[in-house]
Amino acid sequence: MPAEQLARGTVELVDGVIIVSPLARLEHQRLVGRLWGQLSSGASPRWEVLPGANLVLGNRNNRLLIPDLVVSNAPGLEGVSLTEKEAVLVAEIESPSTRLQDRIFKKALYAEAFIPYYLLVDPEQQSATVFRLVGGEYAPHAKSAAGVLTLVEPFEAEVDLRG
Repeated sequence: MPAEQLARGTVELVDGVIIVSPLARLEHQRLVGRLWGQLSSGASPRWEVLPGANLVLGNRNNRLLIPDLVVSNAPGLEGVSLTEKEAVLVAEIESPSTRLQDRIFKKALYAEAFIPYYLLVDPEQQSATVFRLVGGEYAPHAKSAAGVLTLVEPFEAEVDLRG
């Protein structure tokens, strides 16, 4: 794959397979920024909210995903990536090109990596669901109402999806 094609999208790795997704629309990036700000304001110094961080899953280094946001339990960590041990919550914002990946594929990979919380945001519906890992699978834990998500775990925050 030519380098100029790779530069036009997000490149992730799953079991040795390269997955290239188109760059997100500007509206998507604005929502990432708003969510980052709202989650960061609720996070204590023991947490760090990172947008677009490289997240290595598993000990074989053959899975690298780039969630829209990662809440880390290792603030100030240096380097180029986090591991699932440092991720407490991952967030994905759906778009038409990633909806299936976010709802099924990535959700399953994050659960397999034992990441405690998964936040899935649907900007078209102005809705969000927090899933909590229970018995190795994600179960709905909190849902937004009227475009606002009240997060209690892993820390308290209010997320306004209405823009």
